[in-house]
Amino acid sequence: MTEATGPQPASRARLRRQPQQARSRARVEAVLAAADRILSQEGYEALTMRRIAEESGAPVGSIYQFYPDKSAVVDALGRRYLEAFRTAIDDLVERAVEHGLPDLVGTMVDVYADLFRTQPGGMALWAGRHLSPELARADEASNALIAEGLQRIVEHLTGRAGGEQVRRATRMVVWAANAVLHEVFKGAGEPDLETVDELKRMLDAYWEDLRGRLSAAEG
Repeated sequence: MTEATGPQPASRARLRRQPQQARSRARVEAVLAAADRILSQEGYEALTMRRIAEESGAPVGSIYQFYPDKSAVVDALGRRYLEAFRTAIDDLVERAVEHGLPDLVGTMVDVYADLFRTQPGGMALWAGRHLSPELARADEASNALIAEGLQRIVEHLTGRAGGEQVRRATRMVVWAANAVLHEVFKGAGEPDLETVDELKRMLDAYWEDLRGRLSAAEG
């Protein structure tokens, strides 16, 4: 996956103009933070430009200077969420290469779960699938990048190139983790962390099976 197809930073997503001054950048941050709170607490239907203005304290007119409509704000938030996932997997790859990962599955799931936990607005957005075609494509590209990062980790830890077998396996891990964690964190109440532990057990078994198949193929 090339750099151009991956999710881009939120500040560049459909902005009418780039905030140059510190005051303008702070206003954009306040607008996105307000939109995130509204999404997580009140839902997508409550997210209007006027409601964002009330929550952020920014005049409606100043918001329109940067975002042409509600969908542009949603796209900016979505790309910010995706960028956080992309950064997290890059950090995980770096940790694996430099220091190893004795508990690959546990570490990966904990990192993933923390991202879901700290992005309640994103969970509300994805649960309703209120995604533009561009953001939906960015979501697919983000999942591909995460799977590619996991493939690099697996190949580093096993010391062998896994090829199509590992590529398919890491895609399945991403799909499975996404599905389970969306269910765990989509509600307004306390997340069911025992289900997160069950996810770890499931993926641990899959990881052990994959390592066994890779060893058998090499032997």
